[in-house]
Amino acid sequence: MRKIRIRFEAEPSLTDIDVLVRASQRDKEVDAYLERIVRVSGSSPETVTATDANGALVRLVPEQIILVSVSGNNASIVTEKGTYTLRQTLQNLERSLAGGSFLRISRSELINMDKLEKCDFTVRGELRMELTGGIEVWASRRCIPEVRRRFKGK
Repeated sequence: MRKIRIRFEAEPSLTDIDVLVRASQRDKEVDAYLERIVRVSGSSPETVTATDANGALVRLVPEQIILVSVSGNNASIVTEKGTYTLRQTLQNLERSLAGGSFLRISRSELINMDKLEKCDFTVRGELRMELTGGIEVWASRRCIPEVRRRFKGK
């Protein structure tokens, strides 16, 4: 474990608290500290806190999210403004977004049904879906009945 220095700088122009974590590189130890900071900061269940391409923490409201795609414990969250990353399982993300308009369409993807624009069945019975921004995804066969049910109710 590396030594940690904590400093406070007063900045009268700020209205929110701005936390900056600096290190020689981003690794598991840095990610663990970032996750603890987010947890302590009281990130509400209505938001998902992820990192942008520069490593800055960003809070995303569910309405912004188009697609969540996971590989292992690394999630990519696609919005109209860009793609963000988060170290979390799809099951945990699905739980935190529960009650909204999110639907699991495969083992590794979750979509926002409010961003679903079109569904097409192929001749082989596969379900192709088009989301906002022209994003194309495919539902697994076991998820098709639930997608149909939710799409009809949309």
